Amino acid sequence: MGTPNKNNNATGRYRPGPAEGRDRVSVLDAVLKALLPVTRRIDAITTWIGRHLAWLILAAVVVSSVNATVRKIFDTSSNSWLELQWVLFSIVFLLCSPWTLLANEHIRIDIVNNMLPKRLRDSIDVIGHAFFLLPLTIIMIITGIPFFLRSIEVNEQSGNAGGLPQWPSKALVMIGFTMLLVQGISELIKRIAVMRDLIPDPHATQVHALEAEVEHIVEAIEKR
Repeated sequence: MGTPNKNNNATGRYRPGPAEGRDRVSVLDAVLKALLPVTRRIDAITTWIGRHLAWLILAAVVVSSVNATVRKIFDTSSNSWLELQWVLFSIVFLLCSPWTLLANEHIRIDIVNNMLPKRLRDSIDVIGHAFFLLPLTIIMIITGIPFFLRSIEVNEQSGNAGGLPQWPSKALVMIGFTMLLVQGISELIKRIAVMRDLIPDPHATQVHALEAEVEHIVEAIEKR
């Protein structure tokens, strides 16, 4: 009779041994290490785009102020200028969202989140990115492409007299969510690498704006 395989359980089914499990982990670590330079490049591009496009908020404020001033003083206005400020804000909102994700400044319930163990917070981030963020971005890209193509095919214009063409605004949807998808993949890779102790947590010493505000309020109360 043959010698039973130590990796077979009582039912005769194959069960991976400790050595094989360690091999799989080492392969995962090797893949993560190979992908980390890619994430750094993605992060650099996201940061560059975000820092430059954020100035469009100022442009939107200027356009809005000039439009309001001209309307009050000269009793005239233009729908194109009104829609332009909407487009500028849309550019910042959609194309800077990857930068917000990179900076870990997206909306979360900080009070509850900070009370959880770090390992659990990391697991929540991985699950959230893999099963909620990335599928959402893929759906928005798939639906956003024909949304844009139909608009540019007919050269869709604004429904308001003297307004702007609509297809550039609709292009922002697929562009913004494509950028968010790429940054989401980068964040997922980095978070798994943090859990594998391959890199330090880039947000370990980060203080959120809400936390900083609470600290200032507490300090002000204590000084009274």
